Amino acid sequence: MAIIKTIFKKDIENRKKELKEQDKIHNFLGLFKLALVILIGYSTYNFYTKGQDNKILALITFELLIFVIACIYHSKIINRIKNEMGLIKISENNLKRIDGSWINFEDIGKEFVDVDHDYAVDLDIVGKKSLFQFLNSTNTYYGRDKFAKDLLYANFSSSKLRKRQDAIKELSEDYIYARQAEHYFSKIGIDDSFPNLIEELNHKSVFIKNKFITTFLKFLPYVTCFMITLAFIFRKYNIAMMAVSLLILQTFLWLIGFLKTHNYFGILNTLPYKINLYDDVISFIEKKDFSCEELKAIQLTLSSNHDAIKELFKISDRIAQCHNAIFAIILNIFFLWDYKNAIDLENWKRNYGGLMENYFKELGEFESLLSFANLPRVCDNTTLPLMLNEDKIFNTKNLGHPLINNDTRVCNDFSLHNEIFIISGSNMSGKTTFMRTIGINMILASTGSYVCANEMCFSNMKLVTSMRIVDNLNEGISTFYAELKRIKKIVDDANKNNNTLFFIDEIFRGTNSVDRLKGAKGVLEKLQKLGVSGIITTHDLEVCSLEESFPNIKNYSFCENYVNDDIHFDYKVKIGKSKTTNAEFLLKKIGIL
Repeated sequence: MAIIKTIFKKDIENRKKELKEQDKIHNFLGLFKLALVILIGYSTYNFYTKGQDNKILALITFELLIFVIACIYHSKIINRIKNEMGLIKISENNLKRIDGSWINFEDIGKEFVDVDHDYAVDLDIVGKKSLFQFLNSTNTYYGRDKFAKDLLYANFSSSKLRKRQDAIKELSEDYIYARQAEHYFSKIGIDDSFPNLIEELNHKSVFIKNKFITTFLKFLPYVTCFMITLAFIFRKYNIAMMAVSLLILQTFLWLIGFLKTHNYFGILNTLPYKINLYDDVISFIEKKDFSCEELKAIQLTLSSNHDAIKELFKISDRIAQCHNAIFAIILNIFFLWDYKNAIDLENWKRNYGGLMENYFKELGEFESLLSFANLPRVCDNTTLPLMLNEDKIFNTKNLGHPLINNDTRVCNDFSLHNEIFIISGSNMSGKTTFMRTIGINMILASTGSYVCANEMCFSNMKLVTSMRIVDNLNEGISTFYAELKRIKKIVDDANKNNNTLFFIDEIFRGTNSVDRLKGAKGVLEKLQKLGVSGIITTHDLEVCSLEESFPNIKNYSFCENYVNDDIHFDYKVKIGKSKTTNAEFLLKKIGIL
């Protein structure tokens, strides 16, 4: 990981140097253009005060040409600067993922937090200090939504999973390409109203039902422009009056149809530039020679519909031109611009509207894959796991928690095959973190992502947890009753599907030790009879005695040791029940005993 950090830092350093050079050119061109404006003004003054000399006119033309060229080049420099700044930010974010400051990323996926979800809150999948916050690099509505749903509702077949693994692997190994793609997406930005736009585009509403009126509105501007041309050529009063009458008619038609056309444009009237910004990223994806099947499929979908998108770009551009009031008046008086755009949009909806939702979802799929591709760049000992056709298997070597810094992460070997594990141990010894480590890697594996391990094979099990239990005063629910409801859900899910993996942390912590022991034994007996696999953690060593009664229940533990009156944890899982406790030591340590 030290090597990749060095690569990120070197890249940032080189790009900042390049940025300084581009800034110098940018500043020079700004001054150069100012000087040209002054020079053009001076030459124009001389032209009108010194007899309209043709030499001065030629000089003005030359100066204007140089000014246009300078503006074009200046625009390219500005785009380069923005590109360099965007790429620097992406590399800086990857460094933050490595050093742990990613917890300050603003987007935590707050709206996806659901305490009733099978595992999202318990395993830190979304929310503060979550996997979503750690890996998310999406920058569009559909990309962000797809990434969250991949984490929360992954349900891929083994063949689809392998295709996703190939795609994530290819993107993770080509950092330069992935970073540039991420930058193009970042120029678009997230807009929650975008799905409404797609819905409007999919709605094949008719702008004007009468075909004669539609044809009249389409061809009237051609007649008007023809009459204006004739009026300039022949300079006849009758022709001129005809041209003026047609302009007045078009002005009247524009005004009476203003609300109708703008209502028809709908959200496209306010989001034209969002649509246009997709062109860069679509073209960028189209040009890449991908090797894996999944990325080629996305590329094919985008390529096959790119002409339709380009046509929509043009329509949205023309709509945007009327955001300037002066342009709106000129374009509509002479060309009935709003009517033209509305008619073109109607035709576009009829031909392509139904394709757009899937089109933008494919772009969202690409962004989601880009986010998963971040993991092997910022996390040590990652691998692509093997999905097995057998049920209830989870085997791994050197498994670690991806949200724990590389320098402090402790990894464990782990193997489960249709078993229930009871993990006992002292406070703070690592029981809960170990359970979350298994769960979060299981979720990553089920999405086709890399996992934090040297090796891993797994069955695609349904995962359900009972860990972060809180009371609900509004509903009059105590912590104990909330846990009962959660465990009841685990049992119900196990009844429906025994290919289930459950996690229960500190089972029945909200009640007394007698009832806790009795309840824990009852739950475990029922779950093992249903044939599901899972893990519970407990402080009650009496629960560990169930290993003696059921062959598929096994004890594991975490422990601590004491050096110079201080407590130390190795966070390594061990076979057998815990033989140590630390409550009394901790009570003495803080002065209660």
